[in-house]
Amino acid sequence: MSNNKQKLELTWIGKNNPEYDIANIEPRILEERTDLSYGDKDSENMIIHGDNLLALKALLPEFEGKVKCIYIDPPYNTGNAFEHYDDSVEHSTWLSLMKPRLELLKILLHPDQGSIWISIDDDETHYLKVLCDEVFGRGNFVANVIWEKKHTRANDAKWFSDNHDHILVYARNKFDWKRNLLPRPEEEIGYENIDNDPRGLWASQPMQVKTPSEKCIYEITGPTGKKFWPPKGRSWQFGMDRYKELVKDNRIWFGENGSNVPRIKKFLSEVKQGIVPLTIWPREEVGDNQEAKGEMKIIVPDDPFGTPKPERLIKRILDIATKPGDLVLDSFLGSGTTSAVAQKMGRKQIGIEMGDHAYTHCKVRLDKVVDGKDGLKLSEILDWKGGGGYKFYELAPSFVVIDEFGNPVIDSYYNDVKLIRAMCKLTNYTFSPSSTDYWKHGKGQGNNSIYITTQMLSVAMTQQIASHLGKNETLLICPKKFEPGCEKVDARITIKKIPQSILKACQFGKKEYLLPIKERAMEEIDEEENESEE
Repeated sequence: MSNNKQKLELTWIGKNNPEYDIANIEPRILEERTDLSYGDKDSENMIIHGDNLLALKALLPEFEGKVKCIYIDPPYNTGNAFEHYDDSVEHSTWLSLMKPRLELLKILLHPDQGSIWISIDDDETHYLKVLCDEVFGRGNFVANVIWEKKHTRANDAKWFSDNHDHILVYARNKFDWKRNLLPRPEEEIGYENIDNDPRGLWASQPMQVKTPSEKCIYEITGPTGKKFWPPKGRSWQFGMDRYKELVKDNRIWFGENGSNVPRIKKFLSEVKQGIVPLTIWPREEVGDNQEAKGEMKIIVPDDPFGTPKPERLIKRILDIATKPGDLVLDSFLGSGTTSAVAQKMGRKQIGIEMGDHAYTHCKVRLDKVVDGKDGLKLSEILDWKGGGGYKFYELAPSFVVIDEFGNPVIDSYYNDVKLIRAMCKLTNYTFSPSSTDYWKHGKGQGNNSIYITTQMLSVAMTQQIASHLGKNETLLICPKKFEPGCEKVDARITIKKIPQSILKACQFGKKEYLLPIKERAMEEIDEEENESEE
């Protein structure tokens, strides 16, 4: 670890492997599967099936800086290979796979209002914390939430019974990010009205403070005549004059018998309209593993997901980090919990899942949510009746392949609009065809546009386009072939042949960036069924 006070870095074998450099990740296009999309056809919600590193790159530049809340539940690297996830990766490899994903997630986060929440356990928490300090900035660390994931005690545990997970919370910009207060419970714990005060419920708070002030150290005589001084090294919160005003206003409480140490009455009507989130989340408030598994048995009874998160846990996160209409992203969607809860809470959502359970679990779950028939408790709590929808996307194949003669060529999948969209991605242009100028397929920075064509580009055609260019406009033309002299027609026009011009733009042909699978995977153990409670 470096001694740089501004930026701490975690070092491991393979950290700087260019394969995981986000600049080398191919920016694929996303293709909608209209046969799998569901509900409102105009919905902006998305489920993306495919490698999540490639999918995150595919979301750029359209979603850069637009995501308000990211929640991810990556494989914990525990040494167990679960049915739906490989979770058995050597430590340095796990870090190498997490780093580029976090870097892309950071780019997608809203610059002022974005936050990321990462579920993890003790095996990698502290390494992940230092890695996140490097990616997001140590000053943007918000909290380490402790979630009570189960209530049973593992009496067969070799050392300790593992009953909690961590949720690391970072803001894109901590000093601009504003967390929401949590809704108050219907029955406020600690607020009563013992003396029938007309101002309503109240709770008593200590009257002394740790930082002493000489003018606030004095003797108080209670209703029974008992004398009180502040504890040694402390003082009362206020001077004698203010104390007398509070006594007159019936705001000093000496207990029901009038002989207790004086305390201040704090009325519920005067506190904030909500409560500040704690860093310890008990299962009674946000659910646990057993509750999550029960939810999945209702959604997919024949094939329940092995490691889901309870809906109440995700609701708590979205309550704190988002408002209705905000965009939520989960790039390790798993069983679809984040997307389902976001949908029911009126948030926009993007979910990415690489496994087949994008079809067998995520789609099935979201379909039931849209229909208002998932049958889960949170739907009842939120009075969710259904609605909305989502679009289902697949990652397009790699743009460049090697032909039978060993030459790089454009994959036959790409023709017409797909070719244009892919080239816009690869050259960092936003796909935005002009309705008036056929030679404007995408927009770049400033007044820069791009034109992609599979036809032979002639000098005459180049001259014609140049005659329509504005004084301060520039144009990049990407043809498969062009006549000699086209590149000299106008200084405002740059010509780059495809695919040669983009061969070095990124790493082509990579199908996935998966977690390696052990030769002999350990079977998942259902902790809830094999643990005994003391």
